[in-house]
Order: sequence, then C-alpha cells, then structure tokens
Amino acid sequence: MSSNFGQNIKLSVFGESHGSAIGCIIDGLPAGFELDMEKIYFEMARRAPGKDKTATPRLEKDIPIILSGVIDNITTGAPLAMEIENSNTKSGDYSNLMSVPRPSHSDYPAYVKYNGNNDIRGGGHFSGRLTAPIVFAGAVAKQILEQKGITVGAHIKSISDVSDKGFDMAEVTAKQLKDVSSKAFAVIDNDVEDKMRQAVEEARLSLDSVGGVIECAAVGLPVGIGSNIFSTVESKLASILFAIPAVKGVEFGAGFDIAAMHGSQANDPYSVKDGRVFIEKNNNGGVLGGMTSGAPIIVRAAIKPTPSISQEQKSVNLQTMEEETLVIKGRHDPCIVPRAVPVIEAAVAFGLLDLMM
Repeated sequence: MSSNFGQNIKLSVFGESHGSAIGCIIDGLPAGFELDMEKIYFEMARRAPGKDKTATPRLEKDIPIILSGVIDNITTGAPLAMEIENSNTKSGDYSNLMSVPRPSHSDYPAYVKYNGNNDIRGGGHFSGRLTAPIVFAGAVAKQILEQKGITVGAHIKSISDVSDKGFDMAEVTAKQLKDVSSKAFAVIDNDVEDKMRQAVEEARLSLDSVGGVIECAAVGLPVGIGSNIFSTVESKLASILFAIPAVKGVEFGAGFDIAAMHGSQANDPYSVKDGRVFIEKNNNGGVLGGMTSGAPIIVRAAIKPTPSISQEQKSVNLQTMEEETLVIKGRHDPCIVPRAVPVIEAAVAFGLLDLMM
C-alpha cells in the first residue's frame, strides 16, 4: 500500500483513521523558507471535524506536530515530517465490517486485495481522515505559491440541488479567492447558505446524506507551466484530486458543457487588456496544450454523498456468502462538501507547486 504523489516535490501520507496518528512527509522543499504556522493552523481548522452540524460529531483538534525539516519555523531542506494525533476514536463501531462490507466503501475490494489484513476501523488508510495531512501539505504549498504571486481558493458550487454562483472564469481575482476561502461556510452568494444547510439537515434527519460540487481557482500563474501529452496541468491536478476519497469527477473550465458547444462558442478569444494578452471567456479553464495559458485555472470536483448512512442497506456476509442487511454505526458526515473545500484547495496548490518546482 503506497501513498505517494509528486515528481519535483514529493508527498507521502501515512497512518489510519483509528491508528495512533496520521501524518505526512514532504521531500524537496526549499531550505530557508519561513512557515507561518498560524496560517497552517487556520487551514487545518477549516477541515477539522466536530465543529458544524453538517459534519461528523467526531471532534479532533488536528494540531500538526512537526517532527523534522523545520527549525524555528524555517525549513532546513531536509524532509519535513509531520504527525497528527488521533485522540477521539470509537473502533468498536466497525467490528462487524470485516465480514459485512459497507456499500460504496473500500471495504470489499480492500478485503480481497489485502487478504483481510487491512485496517477496517473508520476505513483505515482509505479514510477521508487521511485528507488532514493533505491539507497540511497544501497549506505549506500555498505559502510558497503566495510568494510567487499565486493564489488558490475554492467555494461550494453546489450541495444537492442547491447551487452557488460560479467564479468569473476569465476575471476572478486573488482578493475574491481569499475572501471566499476565509468564510466558515465557503459560498460566494451568502443567501444560498441557509438553503444548503437545510438540504443537509433534511438528509441527516432522513438518516441519509448528500453530495455536491466544489469549484477551485488559481490566479497569478505564469504562461507555459506544464507540458503536453503525459505531463499536462490537467493530468497532474486530476491525479491529486482523485486521491481525495470522495471525489468522483473532475472538470476544467466549461467542463462537460463544452461538448454541447460549437467551436465558435467554445473558443476563447484573445484581446489586449492593460498591455497584456487577455483570454476573454476561458472555457478551457486556464490550460491549453497541457500548459497554463495565463488565464485563471478553473477546476471543479464532484463530491459523492457520504456512503456511511444510518439507513438499512443491502450487503453480503463474506464469511457465509449470504445476503445480509447492514446498519452502519459510528459518527459520519451527512455532507462532506463544506469540509472538503480546503482539501480541494490543498490538492490543487500542492499539484501546482510540484509543476512549478
């Protein structure tokens, strides 16, 4: 079981949901870079559970403990190792899942692949809990990118059938990205927050869950980052975004809607604005030929409804090979989308930093 990402700057994630700790190792960071730990703590708090009715009641502080690679908040050039203690686990809630796998979870394929030796508690190494180290790595990446004039931000584009406004794909600004990312509930149009919360609450009361879409943007990138064929910006970002357990779809710019357009509609005209080349529509999401075009990177990730719901579900007992009804116990998010916003930002930031290193 290997959990590594990156070519120029490398990220390795370790731990299990109910193990003693989770964490990561970042290899390839430049020496002499000063980390703002308060910004890192802020990013960790955005993802941390137990703080909102839309999330699991499992309360974890998610305080990162840096073990190596940093002295007095300044990187040394050595691998940066970090761990987060798991302090609030209820492993007994998962005792029956080795025999009866949860629908739409990793339980069954992991059971077969690892001969039943995988850690099933809370999903083990397949758990969304492992996104906490990704947020830490992304928080570090965002600070390095910020020094290069690059800003990454995201918002909740939709939850269930309730939608927020979208970013202006051609002209979203760094300030707009920072403003929406600073919100406790990251939406552009504040009027949709209550409707989204209502959709989540209705699902929770029905012992069900809902999913949604997160839209992320990056501005300030120079032209020509990335390459063609197998080293495109899209392939790099899609790869790390699909590492997030709940992500089931990724699109750039106009995404799948571009398939219904004529070329005259889909093409992004060039013009001159403030003495620079300006891409007017950005249906291609800031990427042409696999390279950054100078327009904002616009990428969306589809987040599936949390598969751990409290309704009765049909499954199979792997010991008796008979069908069995399963009721999942434990503490779970009726909607993962609000907590996934900083995870999407982190993944995009780390992917872009790897491309730029």
